[in-house]
Amino acid sequence: MKTLYIGSDIHGGFTSINKFWNIVDKDNNKKRVILLGDTYNHGPRNPFPEDYAPMRVECLLEGKMGEFDVIKGNCDSEVDQMISPFKIRNDFSLKDGDRRIFFTHGHKVNPDLPLKKATAGDVVFYGHFHVPCHKIVAGVHYVCVGSMAMPKYDSQPTYAIYQNSTIVINSLDGEKILEIKL
Repeated sequence: MKTLYIGSDIHGGFTSINKFWNIVDKDNNKKRVILLGDTYNHGPRNPFPEDYAPMRVECLLEGKMGEFDVIKGNCDSEVDQMISPFKIRNDFSLKDGDRRIFFTHGHKVNPDLPLKKATAGDVVFYGHFHVPCHKIVAGVHYVCVGSMAMPKYDSQPTYAIYQNSTIVINSLDGEKILEIKL
């Protein structure tokens, strides 16, 4: 399986997504990027992120066409889909050997709202809560990748990497926040 780079909750923050893509672009291995929603809109209860520029985010992503998947988050709208040259898709999963890896935004599936079709050993990556964490529920690993642009509760802007049955959550500044060996 390719190395997976997983980010979430950009909320129109250009500086953060640009920093993330610079990290991704430095990896010369085969990779796939998955963004877990809330790409452009800051949301009605959130402050504007630093360097709020949703159209600059769209232009950057347009230049990366074919290199990523975007999941629909709770702040993503029909208008967001209309301005995007790429499809904002529903939740999906991939196989890695016997393990299934699920990708969702997190507002409908998370450790408190477990995924019924996930079984022990599977992984569910999600965002929405803006704080990185790892919980195991009925043997399923739930990994919140945090937020790239609007971290909460003194957390840092973060993203995750999945490679060889290991998950690492890093800050955009290069600090390893969490490592999970499956």
